[in-house]
Amino acid sequence: MTEPEQGAVVLWLSSRYENIELVQAALGHVCRLRGIDGEMEHWIGMALREAVANAIRHGNRLDPQKRVLVSFGGDGDVLELTVGDEGDGFDPGRISDPLAPENQMKTSGRGIFYIRTFMDEVSFSRGEKGGTILTMKKDLKTRIAGKGEQ
Repeated sequence: MTEPEQGAVVLWLSSRYENIELVQAALGHVCRLRGIDGEMEHWIGMALREAVANAIRHGNRLDPQKRVLVSFGGDGDVLELTVGDEGDGFDPGRISDPLAPENQMKTSGRGIFYIRTFMDEVSFSRGEKGGTILTMKKDLKTRIAGKGEQ
């Protein structure tokens, strides 16, 4: 995987769902340090939980020997979150539209839709040694669509 930016808070976790709680606690700490309010922290947390769950389940296929990278960075009015896995990678262009009529009753397939809804910038790349790197950015001056001011 690529190296996180200098000064970032970085976690390397085994692929276990219980580690999502650790990531959530780290996000709370970063939000307090950055002065991010509770509502914005909630929506960022929704995106981050989805990203980490996807890395564990789809990226690393629940293999506890594989790690998930979570990095909290950015500066000024931008919070940047990076989630990486050690899996085979995937093509984000092949993700089904969860709003399409044929997908609306499916019980999965909405995670990336939520991530894109709650964050301002979302990009995917391949890690240096494989896996998928998801980078999410949130402009701390904006509000989540439909939540508060725009």
